[in-house]
Amino acid sequence: MVIFYINPFINFGFKKLFGQENSKELLIDFLNALLLEKEDKIMAINYLKNDNLGRTESDRKAIFDIHCKTINGKFSIVEMQNAKQEFFKDRTIYYATFPIQNQAIKDSKKNNIVWTYELKSIYSIAIMNFKFDDSNPIHKVKHHKVKHHKVKHHKVKHHTMLKDIEDNTIFYDKLQFIYLEMPNFNKKVQNLTTRYEKWLYVLKNIPKLQSIPPTLQDEIFMKVFTKSQISSYTNEELNEYESSLKNLIDFNNSVATAEKEGKIEGEKIGIIKGEQNKAQEIALNLIKRGFDDNFIQDVSGLSAQEIIKIRNENT
Repeated sequence: MVIFYINPFINFGFKKLFGQENSKELLIDFLNALLLEKEDKIMAINYLKNDNLGRTESDRKAIFDIHCKTINGKFSIVEMQNAKQEFFKDRTIYYATFPIQNQAIKDSKKNNIVWTYELKSIYSIAIMNFKFDDSNPIHKVKHHKVKHHKVKHHKVKHHTMLKDIEDNTIFYDKLQFIYLEMPNFNKKVQNLTTRYEKWLYVLKNIPKLQSIPPTLQDEIFMKVFTKSQISSYTNEELNEYESSLKNLIDFNNSVATAEKEGKIEGEKIGIIKGEQNKAQEIALNLIKRGFDDNFIQDVSGLSAQEIIKIRNENT
């Protein structure tokens, strides 16, 4: 019997794996594998409402997020990003400001905000189903005191925080951004060595798997496969799953159409610019040969103002 598993890069799949009360154990395991905080291991989390993050309709089809807080007060924003979007890095930084602001405490007696400015750590984690346009190479600020290493091709994980440019020391570590370029993760199942790599493999490949590889047959990943098994869903869940799939297909089609139209429009603009450059070249040659503006206008198709401009720029 062939078993089919859900796609975690749709809203239903992402929330099924990480966003339900009975999914907390999976999210905790994933975060611990990703953050590698052996001395401060996450033991429990609480899900937070994110109603104040007013994403656009386009965002809601491409970005699915979960906000949580650990028992030691740290905040995490875990996002599935399905497609490239303009100012993507800016958006992740913008949305990270909300858990910063929400740490302010309201004094009910005085009816005002008590703000000491001492912040708990915030991690913004983006699991991206696309590649950064500018990730290879990453532009760096040059300084003679810092030894720079060439960025490896096909980098998967980008872990960033505020650092001192001159000596590369960490300036502030309470606001960290982690970007996972999933298309760059191509390890085979037999080559997986860490918990982190196993999670990336599962997230990327689970819709294509028809059996559970031996290396993934531990308690946590067996729960992942159990929650992902489509045949176990109720009719209501199946309808929700199919709706999420339709949203993904519609979104991908709209992106493809926009790219195609943009390419066609770009070709039209290129043709127009080429014709305009040719007309300007003809006008310049006629000017050099001493023809009057009326004759040049008839031959080149340019306006009188354009011809006067070319004449002034080349005399």
